Amino acid sequence: MLTLILNIISLILILLGIFLYLFLSMHTKDQFPKLTKKSSPPNFCILIPARDESRVIENLLISLKNQTMPIPFSNVYVIVEEKKDKTVSIVKKYQANILFRTNLSHQRKGYALDEAIQQILHKKYDAYFIFDADNVLDNNYFEQMTKTYLEGYDIGLGYRNCKNGNANVIASCSALTFSMINTLSNQRRQKKNNALTLSGTGFYVTGELIDKWQGYPFHTLTEDYELTLYASLHHLSMHYNDKALLFDEQPTTYKVTKTQRIRWIKGYFEARKKYLPLLTQKLKDNPKNKPSILLEIVGIYPIISLLIGFILFLVKQILNYLSKKISILPLILTIIGVYLILLVITIYIIKKENHKLSLTKTSQIKAILFNPIYLLSYLSCAFKAFTTKNVTWTKIEHKDNTPSNHQ
Repeated sequence: MLTLILNIISLILILLGIFLYLFLSMHTKDQFPKLTKKSSPPNFCILIPARDESRVIENLLISLKNQTMPIPFSNVYVIVEEKKDKTVSIVKKYQANILFRTNLSHQRKGYALDEAIQQILHKKYDAYFIFDADNVLDNNYFEQMTKTYLEGYDIGLGYRNCKNGNANVIASCSALTFSMINTLSNQRRQKKNNALTLSGTGFYVTGELIDKWQGYPFHTLTEDYELTLYASLHHLSMHYNDKALLFDEQPTTYKVTKTQRIRWIKGYFEARKKYLPLLTQKLKDNPKNKPSILLEIVGIYPIISLLIGFILFLVKQILNYLSKKISILPLILTIIGVYLILLVITIYIIKKENHKLSLTKTSQIKAILFNPIYLLSYLSCAFKAFTTKNVTWTKIEHKDNTPSNHQ
């Protein structure tokens, strides 16, 4: 009886996941917000949270210096916590600004950005670009993003690439996570005028929005996803410019990537807890941006439904085997089937994205074989996220000073 119940529930969940995915794919065309084109390039500033980032900050500053359009370093603001930070002396070499945090009881990126913006609000910039200290920008990044700004978009984001994808298989698979966001999410969302998914860094927000907020009011563990939800709620215009490349460093150990993903999962549901009631109410009151709101309300539930369905099916196979009702072969075939599905997805992503990722043949083969296991390890990360009461922001020690993939 138990195995029959598991079989029915798993089938329902798998079919529900497929239905939700297909429904959203076919019914998510948005009415795009009317754009007001800008007449002149923006007076923009650059914000870089960089606590103890002396190992990597100079590469970012050099890439700013090498842009095809001149970058005034008087508009570059590096955010640190104390004067003895070695990052300070490096930043001063480039005559950029140092902003010191004052409230260190809040250790999240959103709080650091909030403090920094409040210190420079009086300068009235047209756009605020946000980068991480380990980023390196392609030489034409700002030339491309200026085009996006001039079109009148509220938020513009570039293509998040990886500078150490060939370091090892962990770095390769971590890089593919953002390739999935680029290929499977933002490209499709842009075609249908939906709110885009922000992933950490490499985007701008207009000065009009910053003036409205009087700071940076996104303080969850995943402040980027929180801003994504806000943009959907308020029908902000967003543009994904895949010609504006930026490179960042990916973790090279499983321990670090697991810690990072636990924070992402915890922050994802933290932000949803805050915004889901607002999105639901907005959907009832004003369906003008109904497709984007539906996308965010549903979120990753199609994937969750499919995963739980496959897990229950697997549990059913294990119970059948333990009770000697079936041989071990169906259990093995189920595991192989799930692995092969994820392997095919990995091959598709690499085929679509490797002209930008520049993974070597060896790295591609390793990633294809290991990425299904890496994706399945999100299950253990999710379990840890849901069973740990206080998931905090943990600093990642950056090491790579030579962006091997930077072209």
